[in-house]
Amino acid sequence: MNNSASPETSLLSVETWTARAAAYSALITPMTDAFLKRRGIGKAHPVHDFLFTYYNCSPGKLSQWVPSYQEHLIMTPELKSKYSWLDSYWFQEKENILSLDLTRVQKNTCASLHFIGELCQNLLQRAPRFGCFGLHEWAMVYKLPPEALRHQLPLRLPSDQLAAFVESQNLCCSHYDAYRFFTKEARPLNIFDPLLETRLQMEQAGCIHANMDLYKWSSKLWPWIGSDFLAKCFFLALECRELDMRASPYDLKAYGCLPIPIETEEGRKEYQKRQQHLTEKSQILRRELLNFCQSFSAKGPDLFSGSSLSNHLSRLF
Repeated sequence: MNNSASPETSLLSVETWTARAAAYSALITPMTDAFLKRRGIGKAHPVHDFLFTYYNCSPGKLSQWVPSYQEHLIMTPELKSKYSWLDSYWFQEKENILSLDLTRVQKNTCASLHFIGELCQNLLQRAPRFGCFGLHEWAMVYKLPPEALRHQLPLRLPSDQLAAFVESQNLCCSHYDAYRFFTKEARPLNIFDPLLETRLQMEQAGCIHANMDLYKWSSKLWPWIGSDFLAKCFFLALECRELDMRASPYDLKAYGCLPIPIETEEGRKEYQKRQQHLTEKSQILRRELLNFCQSFSAKGPDLFSGSSLSNHLSRLF
C-alpha cells in the first residue's frame, strides 16, 4: 500500500487534523459543558436540554471529534508519542495510515443506512408543506390541567383561549414523534394519523421535527459519517428547537426566548418564513446525508459481515 489517497479519500496532515479537532471543540464544548453543569446542579433549560435528553447522543459522544471514514492520517513515531488520543477505540493503524476502524461497523448499521437513505430521498423528492404553524406544541397541552403539563412553565394564554385557538386551526401534523404527544382530545382534530410504520410515507421536509431529526439520523451513523457533519446537524436542530419553542404556547422570556405569536396572523407569517428558511438549510444537509448513505452502502456487503481488515482497506485506497 502506498501513501497516496484515492479520489474518494483524503490524507490529512497532523496540523489539519488537530486544527479541525480544536475548532470542533470550540463549537461544541460550550453546549455540552453547559448541559452537564445544569444537570449537575439539578437545573434544566426547557429549550436546549431537549437536544440532550430526547435524542440519543450523549454529551461525551457529541464532544469527541472524529474524521469521516474517508479521511486518514499519515502516522509517524513522533505522532504516536505526542497524541494519546490516537489510541482511541475507533481508530486503527495499518502501514502507517491511521483511519477509522471499519471492523467496528455494526451489522445494524446496514439497516440504518438503507432506512435513512430512503427517508432522505423521499423528503428530497416530496414537496415540503408550510401550513402547520408549529401547532403541535399547542396540541400537546390542549385541555390539559396545569399540573399535567410536560414543561412546568407558564402559558402565554389562559387555557380557554388556548383551546379556542387550537379549535380554530387546521391541525396537520405529519410527524409521528410529535403527534404521539398530542393530548387525547387533540388527536381527533389532526387531519393525519401518522404512525411509526408510515414514517417513510408521511414525513415531509417542511416539518420542523423532521428537520431536527437530521441530528438523530446522523448520530446513528457516527463515527463513520464524521463529527463535523454531526455538528452541522446539531446546530440546525438547535435552530429548529428554538423556533419550535418560540412558537409554542409557553412563556419562555425568562430564558431569552421571545415568542412568535402564531395565534396572530403576523406571527403565523413570521413562523412560516423562518420555517421555509430552515427547510432550505435542512435540504442541503439531507442531500449530504443521502450521499453518505449511498457511498457507505456502496462499500459492499463485506463491510457489514466481519470481513478481513485488508478487504476493508482495499476499498479505501
